[in-house]
Amino acid sequence: MTTTTPRTAIVGEPEPTAQPVHANARRHPARVVAATLCVLLGSGLVGGAVLTTWAEHRAAARPLPADAAYRKAGSLWRAAPVDSLLPPVLNGPSAGPGGSDRTWTRIAVAPDADCPAALAADWQAVLAATGCTRVLRATYTDATRSSLISVGMVFTPADAPAMTALKGRIPAPPAYGFTDAQRAAWATSVLTEAPVVVYTVSAFADGRPLDAPRPAEDLMKKDATGAAAQAGLGHEARALADRVGHGLAVLAAPPATPAPTTPERTR
Repeated sequence: MTTTTPRTAIVGEPEPTAQPVHANARRHPARVVAATLCVLLGSGLVGGAVLTTWAEHRAAARPLPADAAYRKAGSLWRAAPVDSLLPPVLNGPSAGPGGSDRTWTRIAVAPDADCPAALAADWQAVLAATGCTRVLRATYTDATRSSLISVGMVFTPADAPAMTALKGRIPAPPAYGFTDAQRAAWATSVLTEAPVVVYTVSAFADGRPLDAPRPAEDLMKKDATGAAAQAGLGHEARALADRVGHGLAVLAAPPATPAPTTPERTR
């Protein structure tokens, strides 16, 4: 064991101050570089995430070109809710004979169907030039439950010129919810906003058979005669085709671009 002699204090001599272990230690240049790189990398990641989010938001807000929106509308049969395509209730102010109001309630909806299963041979022949993707169908009745109206949507993969060429060539559509022998009046609309044909066909709800179905416009004429014309079955078919077609056109239309705001001048 060794011993040390305690230091003798000298009057007037200042006590030595203890130095921190790290007081004279200098930061290693590599550590400084590493810390700087971490800061820069973190800033870059945050900035990149912000830019990515901004770009995605901007792309989502930018409306599609008209041709792209038209093609996209061809998939609405699976992308849009059925209640927006074929609403449970449709109103027709002044849509009946003499400007009377009409209201229709949906009473049946068919599962989306392949075209050969839902369309007759004459329709398939007409659509050979455009193709056919899917068919949606529903049945409506009027407020008095005296008439039935089948509504169909035929979605195609065609472009606008091919769809336009269908106008005037489409025959009477098949019924859904009643037999073809009951068909009274029919109407079709080839939409300009989507590659879709909307069709309707009306009938009496009591199941009475009729002669060959007639175009709705024929039964809507003032001098039209017969029970179907007097009951407004032509008006029913035309009005429902117009309203369902308009609803689909609204879904297909690209959103309007908001007008740019002008910043106020500071005084």
